[in-house]
Amino acid sequence: MSYTALYRKYRPDTFEDVKGQDHIVTTLKNQIRADRIGHAYLFCGTRGTGKTTVAKIFARAVNCEHPTDGNPCGSCAVCRDIAAGSSMNVVEIDAASNNGVDNIRQIREEVSYSPTEGRYRVYIIDEVHMLSIGAFNALLKTLEEPPPYVIFILATTEAHKIPVTILSRCQRYDFRRISIETIAARLHDLLRQERVDAEDAAVRYIAKAADGSMRDALSLLDQWIAFYLGDKLTYDPVLEGLGAADTEVFSRLLRAVLARDAAGCIRLLEEMIIQGRELGQFVTDFTWYLRNLLLVKSSDDMEDVLDMSAENLALLKEEADMAEPDVIMRYIRVFSELSGQLRYASQKRVLTEIALIRLCRPSMEASQDALIDRIISLEKQMENGLAAAELSVRQTEGAAMRTAPDGTQASARAAPVMPKAIPEDIRQVVKNWRSIIQELPGLVRSYLKSAHLSLGGDNKLMLVFDDDMAYTYITEGTRVQEITDSISRRIGKEVELQFEENVSASPFEESYIDLEKIIHMEIEVEDE
Repeated sequence: MSYTALYRKYRPDTFEDVKGQDHIVTTLKNQIRADRIGHAYLFCGTRGTGKTTVAKIFARAVNCEHPTDGNPCGSCAVCRDIAAGSSMNVVEIDAASNNGVDNIRQIREEVSYSPTEGRYRVYIIDEVHMLSIGAFNALLKTLEEPPPYVIFILATTEAHKIPVTILSRCQRYDFRRISIETIAARLHDLLRQERVDAEDAAVRYIAKAADGSMRDALSLLDQWIAFYLGDKLTYDPVLEGLGAADTEVFSRLLRAVLARDAAGCIRLLEEMIIQGRELGQFVTDFTWYLRNLLLVKSSDDMEDVLDMSAENLALLKEEADMAEPDVIMRYIRVFSELSGQLRYASQKRVLTEIALIRLCRPSMEASQDALIDRIISLEKQMENGLAAAELSVRQTEGAAMRTAPDGTQASARAAPVMPKAIPEDIRQVVKNWRSIIQELPGLVRSYLKSAHLSLGGDNKLMLVFDDDMAYTYITEGTRVQEITDSISRRIGKEVELQFEENVSASPFEESYIDLEKIIHMEIEVEDE
């Protein structure tokens, strides 16, 4: 027997099975119970919200021999014929491919004949906005004076394209986008019936990616059940499959933007592209992340509104204190515009890079919110004071320069000298570095991935950072101890760590010993 897609297999058979459209279901059931059935209905709404499904249930219910509380019984001959698609009383028409005047004239000829079984002849016209002007005019007369046994159900995703003369003759029902909670609950129910084990975070992300469409959610779920057949459906594989990125990536990107680090933003975008992330999805998710940031900034009572873990919420609150609301709104505006541009763009990467540079360089824009961003940046510089800026310059110059014995100035760090021997515990740490940092929290892990491993004084393991933001974050609070403890748990020994920022303009390899290159490529340095 051939496989049936989930959205077809679990298509609702009764009004009670329809999720997220209670306002429509209740009205239609009341009409059926009271026998106050209209002659023309217009079902509007985005894709996958249940328009055609509700139309089919309604068609069965009005013709059912034994309706129960407004629902079709599903067992009488009429219900079975309609469900099987063999009934002459229910006609489905795709207006996208049958949009001419002749197609509508054929309907006008058919409606002159009363139904052979049941009470009503029901015409379901899908994507009705695709009809031509002539076809709409041909339909108008039939809608105006229909036979008492004919019901028209017009379904569309673009109600604004339908002539007013047609709209005024129909009962209009607007199908809402289905909430994430409703979709997630439905997915969990289907997963139990399919006997598939799934992580709650993965299911919720699929529900979010469906953008209010139950059919899209079921299609995505079907895809990932097939891809990871027999395995538990977890969060990370779903992210990879959808071409999406994790929250920590958005956190890193936001911090780079706030630091005006355009080069860092471009490097991060390059990482996303290499990992195969889909740029349209990346931009949409980052815009959603900025929206969450603005909500946190606006109120302290947003925990119930935001769908995220306590760890990510704490990180979001920390970042909310780093940016002003006007600045965040400018970021949202720029990325919202970008999202619309990417839909039809051939150079998506270039457009995304330009948008990131615009965020980092508000001076490039003449808009009002960009001007506010520039003013806020200048105010922060003034608050820090010229004295602090001069001290920072002196510290940087002192780190980058040293006085030679003859009184001349030279680079603070001479060319690296290969060690005669590398301690065995340091070797173990370098060899297992990637797995060691996997045990650490999200943002710490991300920053440590970009750290260089070198050998410090007294045979200490030196972690060198090219990024000032990464160096500051890692060396703050208890993070150094967390890293030390993680290393100790892995190799069974305690290793002394030394943290340093590469403040020179030269690349890391010119000023430091690259332990990863030495150890992983098995380069041995022998005694002279």
